[in-house]
Amino acid sequence: MTTNYDPIAEQYQRSKQQPWRTHIEAFSLMEMIGDPTGLSVLDMACGEGFYTRMIRQKGAAVVTGVDLSDGMINLARKQEVEYQLGIDYLVSDARNLNSAEKYDLVVAAYLLNYSQTRSELQEMCDSIARCLKPRGRFVTINSNPGLEFPTAPSYRKYGFETSAMLPWQTGTPITWTFHLEDGPFEIENYYLDIALHEEVLTAAGFREVRLHPPKLSSAGKAAHDHDFWNTFLNHPPVALIECLK
Repeated sequence: MTTNYDPIAEQYQRSKQQPWRTHIEAFSLMEMIGDPTGLSVLDMACGEGFYTRMIRQKGAAVVTGVDLSDGMINLARKQEVEYQLGIDYLVSDARNLNSAEKYDLVVAAYLLNYSQTRSELQEMCDSIARCLKPRGRFVTINSNPGLEFPTAPSYRKYGFETSAMLPWQTGTPITWTFHLEDGPFEIENYYLDIALHEEVLTAAGFREVRLHPPKLSSAGKAAHDHDFWNTFLNHPPVALIECLK
């Protein structure tokens, strides 16, 4: 997991305001999460707490956020001081979690795609399964494991670009470049195919593994016409996975 979020934490926080992240990413993830009222929820790779806060505000009873980056957790804790939602934020490696508390739901936005090898992915998925109650659920959004990024179209009009080199194989780096008003920043993650995700999640103890394409919200359709969203939806660079333990 090579991306160091500490120096780009504030930029990454601002990138969440790009329209695709509101109308596709957030809409798709929150729709798949459903109503969290009364649930205990663990947000792995929580970053600065964007979805952690949203889930708590939608009625989750207990919410904990975990991230490897000190800079991200510092931003999350500053938000907690301001909003006082009762969220605990911890600095920890998602591959090594063994929480005494078990959760109804584990959520992860852009975690699995930082695995460069099968063994790293297995460590993450085993950790996720350990944190869940029996019959608990795991919901995640990541770089699309079904997209060939070396031949993907340009996503520049959405505020970001992707690039990947050949040969296209397990562990090939994928570079995401986000363009903000004060300049770009980059994030690197890795390609692992759909079959590998399914095998590893099943080995971790999940009895159902489902891959879902992202969806566009009605507000997104109203904000921009079909031609604007067509590239993204026809060649989605992100995908969601839903698992039942």
